[in-house]
Amino acid sequence: MVKLNKKLLKKLVMGVLIAGLLVLNVGCSGNGSPNNDDSTSTEDVTQKPAQEHFDVGIIQYMSHGALDAAREGFIAGLADNGYVEGKNITFDYQNAQGDQSNLSTISDRFVNDKVDLILAIATPAAQAVAGKTSDIPILGTAITDYVAARLVDSNEAPGGNVSGTTDMNPVKEQIDLLVKLVPNAETVGVLYTSSEDNSIVQAAMAKEAIENLGLNYVEVTVTNSNDVQQATQSIVGQCDAIYIPTDNVFSSAMPVVHGVTSQSKTPVICGETGMAKEGGLATLGTSYYELGYQTGIMAAKVLNGEAEPATMPIESAKKFDYYINGAVAEEFGITIPSDLEQYVE
Repeated sequence: MVKLNKKLLKKLVMGVLIAGLLVLNVGCSGNGSPNNDDSTSTEDVTQKPAQEHFDVGIIQYMSHGALDAAREGFIAGLADNGYVEGKNITFDYQNAQGDQSNLSTISDRFVNDKVDLILAIATPAAQAVAGKTSDIPILGTAITDYVAARLVDSNEAPGGNVSGTTDMNPVKEQIDLLVKLVPNAETVGVLYTSSEDNSIVQAAMAKEAIENLGLNYVEVTVTNSNDVQQATQSIVGQCDAIYIPTDNVFSSAMPVVHGVTSQSKTPVICGETGMAKEGGLATLGTSYYELGYQTGIMAAKVLNGEAEPATMPIESAKKFDYYINGAVAEEFGITIPSDLEQYVE
């Protein structure tokens, strides 16, 4: 009887031990780690923490009012979305001063420094840096046509590491404004830089709009700022009014243009407000500050991890506003139609 009890007791103990081992096995994963089906798994809890500080490179083609305003708007857009300079973001601002070799050097620097994001201001800047990296996110602003500049696959689905905002102007409406302010014009001249893709696109659109109105079209192009005075002197003798698109060389040289056109009294309709303020007559254009601000909002989404350039459609300006330079209108003896008088400054 005692023997039987000992055997039975031994079996009972072995059963308890086996049951205990089975419970432990169920409660462990294959590597011995706790296995929990709860939505808050160990893997979720130990995810890489959000980056606390970002380095952003800003490459600007040259200095003039529009591009400077776009840069300021970009920084403000990021600040309003939680990325404040000196707190959690550092900007490395570099200006190429219109020099292609400088663009290349700056681009190499940003790539070597492995910045978290690059803002490219103007088409040449974007083309330069996009040719150096396919990994670092690049957002552009003050760029007219991303597809023509070979920066994206399409405006709707960029497909690579580049996206941003476009400053494409309402060119047809700007030509309509020219005709309204200079109703007796028979020939319209267009000035632009032959090496700027953005200007080439706009000049073609202007030519179509001008000829569709039954007006004569003439053009003179420049390669750099040294050609501006001679080009302007050449065209004023061939036309009754001038159209200049959002061209970087002419944007920086509008006082030179005005120095020539003020003598011939040839009115100039410009692609953007800053140019009109520097000696042009008028424009129907966008605010480059607001365009830069839009780009800053896009940048915040990239840094947040909410989006990436490949799937971010190119964004257009939200609105366009008239601007008429009252001093130039008076100087040239231009009568402003009553419905446009509110835009005279």
